[in-house]
Amino acid sequence: MSQPSPADLGPLLDYLQDLGFDSLYRAGAGGPGAAEKQGSAANSSGASLAELEQRALACKACRLAETRKKVVFGTGDPHARLMFVGEGPGGEEDLQGLPFVGPAGQLLNRMIQAMGHERSQVYIANIVKCRPPGNRDPQPDEVAACKGFLDGQIAAVGPRVLVALGRVAAQVLLGNETPIGRLRGNWYQYQGIPMMVTYHPAALLRNEALKRPTWNDLQQVRDRLREPATT
Repeated sequence: MSQPSPADLGPLLDYLQDLGFDSLYRAGAGGPGAAEKQGSAANSSGASLAELEQRALACKACRLAETRKKVVFGTGDPHARLMFVGEGPGGEEDLQGLPFVGPAGQLLNRMIQAMGHERSQVYIANIVKCRPPGNRDPQPDEVAACKGFLDGQIAAVGPRVLVALGRVAAQVLLGNETPIGRLRGNWYQYQGIPMMVTYHPAALLRNEALKRPTWNDLQQVRDRLREPATT
């Protein structure tokens, strides 16, 4: 793997400066090769992302269909090694039909770049595909009606690592109500895939003190992706 140029390090240095760091630690050189990439070929028995999206666009299984402007299915590399899972669409996402495009999404883009990736190289989805009114938490029946889409996305993409962004995503995927402060920074498993829990970018916008622990979590993810793939 080629070494990053000074220009490549710009997004990372900008993000670290926001956190208050004035130095940069680089892990050892080397990283996963193309052979480590997992794609939908390993999940050929399930629905493709295109099939799932078409079903989601027509879905009226819960009350959120009554108030949505657009279904926000997911976006990114369909064979991504890294997948982020958030809670649900906000106002801007509801207008554009894309996840994480508002202020929290802009911060997430910078976080992804700081890890050494571009947004187009990862896959981003949410627990629910339609905006809950007033950005309230999705209700249990809404989650239940929508979760099959997310499980299908994870199976189709076949990421090597998942990142649960925020309390709702973490608690839904882990099936418990443990506070996010106790969940974050730890590794779990979902569908047999290693999953890191960290704070939602929106929480970082409200509380800058959460930026440092979030960056610590993302460094763990970055380093996990650099490890050789196991069979």
